[in-house]
Amino acid sequence: MAEYVQVLKRALKHIGGHGGARGAILQLLRVNDLKTGNLIGTDKYGNKYYEDKRNFFGRHRWVVYTDEMNGKNTFWEVDGSMVPPEWHRWLHSMTDDPPTTHPPVARKFIWENHKFNLSQSGWCSWDFSAFPAAAGRLL
Repeated sequence: MAEYVQVLKRALKHIGGHGGARGAILQLLRVNDLKTGNLIGTDKYGNKYYEDKRNFFGRHRWVVYTDEMNGKNTFWEVDGSMVPPEWHRWLHSMTDDPPTTHPPVARKFIWENHKFNLSQSGWCSWDFSAFPAAAGRLL
């Protein structure tokens, strides 16, 4: 009986951590996962980064993506390339220190304004001159 009470308490905690039943359902539909943890930080685009050390390694850090990035509505179209490089290091456990406590060293090859991957979208370009055999098949 006590196990069922613990499961119910954990379920209510997850639902409450996402803003109630509506927020939990939207989160479940959007990223197919419900997690609660400690908020570690937020990047300049509005992505929120969480950590829960009770989960096993590789699933203990995650990101909740923002609704809009660089003028594009990204509520239903989340993409892993929306994570800036400084947070990517922490998210993939390359470092234990998040950029909020240890900011990265400025490098000339890191862009000021991070852009997400535009492939598989209407904004990507295809140069047919680079692949003349493929151009004949596609046209």
